[in-house]
Amino acid sequence: MTQPTPIRRVPDRPRLLDAFCCQGGAGKGYTDAGFDVTGIDIAPQPRYPYRFIQAEAVAYIRAHGHEYDAIHASPPCQFDSDCQRLQGRVHPDLIGPTRAALESTGRPWVLENVRGALTKLNAPVMLCGAMFGLATYRHRYFETGGGATLTAPEHPLHLVPQAKMGRPVPPGHYGQFIGNFSGVDHARRVMGVAWMNRDGIRECIPPAYTYHIGAGLAHQVNHPAGVAA
Repeated sequence: MTQPTPIRRVPDRPRLLDAFCCQGGAGKGYTDAGFDVTGIDIAPQPRYPYRFIQAEAVAYIRAHGHEYDAIHASPPCQFDSDCQRLQGRVHPDLIGPTRAALESTGRPWVLENVRGALTKLNAPVMLCGAMFGLATYRHRYFETGGGATLTAPEHPLHLVPQAKMGRPVPPGHYGQFIGNFSGVDHARRVMGVAWMNRDGIRECIPPAYTYHIGAGLAHQVNHPAGVAA
């Protein structure tokens, strides 16, 4: 089922599938890096700012992933979240099935998740907000495949104190925008996600991360190996 949106295909831009897209943090970065982005999620995402398809992501990747120039996938991280385990909540582990689907497409791909999933990711690269001048740390881990590559910028020391989870951000502190945090407007500015609500912010990838990834990925897609730039 496709959610109506006024945004149409952008001519002459490589197409990227943003799987498990939620409210579009990853999609924003890839769009700014030059991709024509389509999001897919099993739940309705009325705040998603680009073309959106409501469907089960793994099955869609297997059926249609080859129709895109590149794919980003952020399967739900709750299975590997310490908070969720402590609360006794059960969630499916989708990292393996997602990787298998990505590999079946023959396209360059990026698979993202949280620190708790590190043992399941193959040679992931960690990105941190401090690498991009953001007033939050928010470490996320990115595995690449299908020929895609990723190098992290220099990782600055964490010298700025971080606000406690769920608490207002004191002056001179970085925000920790997870759980039932306060200060949504401040979080929007820090993360660069002005359209999101609290639910979207607490799980999103800051667009700065995927802009960095997407800049290299767009060059690879536009100038594949063996073809003169």
